Amino acid sequence: MDFILWDVVALQLAFIVAYAIRQGGALPYASEQYGALAVMFVVVDILVAAIFNTMHNVMKRGYYQEFVQSIKQIVLVLAIMSLYMFSMKSGDTFSRITVYLTAGFHLVFGYLIRLAWKPITRRIVKDKPKPTLILVAEERRIPEIVETAAPTGDFEIKGLVISDRDAAGEKIYGIKVVANLADAADYICREWVDEVFIYPEYLKDIEVKSTATLETAGDLIEDTYDTFVKKEHKFKPEPEPDGPSVSTLIDQCRQMAIPVHIRLPLSHIGGKSFMEKVGGYTVLTTASNYASPLQLALKRLVNIIGGLVGSFMALIVMAIIGPMIKKESPGPILFKQTRIGKNGKKFQIYKLRSMYLDAEERKKELLKDNRVSDGMMFKLDWDPRIIGNKIVDGKQVTGIGEFIRSRSLDEFPQFFNVLLNQMSLVGTRPPTEDEWEKYKYHHRARLAMKPGITGLWQVSGRSKITDFEEVVRLDTEYINNWSVGLDIKILLKTVKAVLKKDGAM
Repeated sequence: MDFILWDVVALQLAFIVAYAIRQGGALPYASEQYGALAVMFVVVDILVAAIFNTMHNVMKRGYYQEFVQSIKQIVLVLAIMSLYMFSMKSGDTFSRITVYLTAGFHLVFGYLIRLAWKPITRRIVKDKPKPTLILVAEERRIPEIVETAAPTGDFEIKGLVISDRDAAGEKIYGIKVVANLADAADYICREWVDEVFIYPEYLKDIEVKSTATLETAGDLIEDTYDTFVKKEHKFKPEPEPDGPSVSTLIDQCRQMAIPVHIRLPLSHIGGKSFMEKVGGYTVLTTASNYASPLQLALKRLVNIIGGLVGSFMALIVMAIIGPMIKKESPGPILFKQTRIGKNGKKFQIYKLRSMYLDAEERKKELLKDNRVSDGMMFKLDWDPRIIGNKIVDGKQVTGIGEFIRSRSLDEFPQFFNVLLNQMSLVGTRPPTEDEWEKYKYHHRARLAMKPGITGLWQVSGRSKITDFEEVVRLDTEYINNWSVGLDIKILLKTVKAVLKKDGAM
């Protein structure tokens, strides 16, 4: 975001200089026509950065790549501005020399500002928490990888998995071996792991030439594979050893929606894959979906605005409903529970208490009545643990707790979690610890995104869905097709569902 803003500054500075040269020193904003043109420059520059993602990986680009991207940004802005002026029939209103000079100065100023801002940004973010990463490689490769990757500061190595022997519990090069290859997937499933880096030794005989760029490496690998394997048969990859294999671990990580960085070269393994630089290595990254920094910034902005509004509403709800809860069931009005968030990170979720204080203890007695047959979630048609629920003359009577839950009022304190950046307005529902313990690999995919107050399966008739696999399917569909537009669509459907009291569980 800051590089986009700096580019806008560079563009405006270029416009001022170009106008001064062409018009003789005056500021363009004094003219109504050129003032409007300045605003259009800003709008178009931001749209180009957002739509064409020209600032993606800006911190990882070298001098030449940055210059090429700067030219791409200027050419796109100039083309759209020319189309705008032609469509509005305003070409005669503006000096074409001023517009072309603006583009030239924009290239110079924008390029220099980006180069100057990169070291400042590195100093600003050096203390920012890094993604936790599990490194999978042969033992002899560990020193090389650590010495190459550690100085980049791209991630924090949480642990090692040694692929050529069972070394679990040992320390190699000062880093703990957290699992062997056979147990690695289970460890990744249960612990807080953001990403996995794999150094595949069985493809060691194919090397990417040092002259290959990030953009051409994929074609080079494919050509190399076609030449040596398919056509001339001069090369055959070493077979993987019997038993647990790296490729099996890759597939298991894919099921869990854990981003996997595989040191190139490697053939395509499915999913949404793209090449990038991680720890100084060119890697092929595969993930369920990809969100650009700008998309993530927009999602966070929506969360902050929604979180502020929702938190204010939560305080009002708590002030009104709180005394009613205390009257029926003395104790705190807020309920806190440990939930599992993105990539296995635990956090405390906040809800307006709608159940009696001994609800968790009584849960074991009611497991036989669970609506979700496979036991992966716990839902009842009529829950005696809810405040005010009781049987009178053989009839089930509901109280304040059911009122709170049917109108989703108990969810409002989760806006505090949104402001704390533990949850999102839209996402997947965070499981409890006991539910999480039962997860299989493909269930873990639900944790690939930050959990949300609402989500796709909640607005798809959640009270009618009692098959956990259907819940997982809908959550995975949301993750694979995520966009800011989809979030807005789900939010609108959520408001409609709450107003109709449709689908509360």
